[in-house]
Amino acid sequence: MRTPDPAGAPLLELHGLRKSYKLGEVDVHALNDLSLTLRVGEFTALVGASGSGKSTLLNMAGLIDEPDEGEVLLEGVNVARLSDDARSLLRNEKLGFIFQSFNLLPVLDVGENVELPLLLRKGMSPLERRDRVDQALEDVGLGSLKKQVPDKLSGGQRQRVAIARALVTHPALVLADEPTANLDSETTHRIVDLMIDLNAKRGVTFLFSTHDEKLMQRVNRIVHIRDGKIVNGKVP
Repeated sequence: MRTPDPAGAPLLELHGLRKSYKLGEVDVHALNDLSLTLRVGEFTALVGASGSGKSTLLNMAGLIDEPDEGEVLLEGVNVARLSDDARSLLRNEKLGFIFQSFNLLPVLDVGENVELPLLLRKGMSPLERRDRVDQALEDVGLGSLKKQVPDKLSGGQRQRVAIARALVTHPALVLADEPTANLDSETTHRIVDLMIDLNAKRGVTFLFSTHDEKLMQRVNRIVHIRDGKIVNGKVP
């Protein structure tokens, strides 16, 4: 596993985030003055009970949602100062996403699913897209299944396709929401091994929410969130 440089420049900075939602007549305070810094090369688990703010934090980190108060900086760029188009471009260039439900399109084959984020890249040739897809699939051990459709794959294979899709843009940060929640124990170990290998060999920074004790035992940082606040974010 890659060891982050504690003196290195921050990759992601969340400062004083507050976010509230209306749930019927009730105001739900999803984030309450939350601050967190993530550095290049970290392999970090976000842990907390249901409703603690994990998904909201990931949405903020992924530039999907905006805080009511506070700042989100990605590689030093304050995203609140960007236009919607510039924020979308930054998200596509710098971030990769892995979802527990895989979110693969059944009408597309494996290669086409992985290629999807690259179709937003202006000026990228079909040849470069193909090379990126082939490399991403090789990295997750699915090079031979490029033309297979998702319905023919196991749960573990589908998650590996999702990881390849997250990596194909060469992101600085991969965000994952319960990436092993729908997998059996043996498959979970293989997926965790794969993410650790990608972190070590390619320097990919990971931030993911999890309830999986086995996964927590293998990260280099655990961040605990409760009632919308970070309660422990130390590096062991």
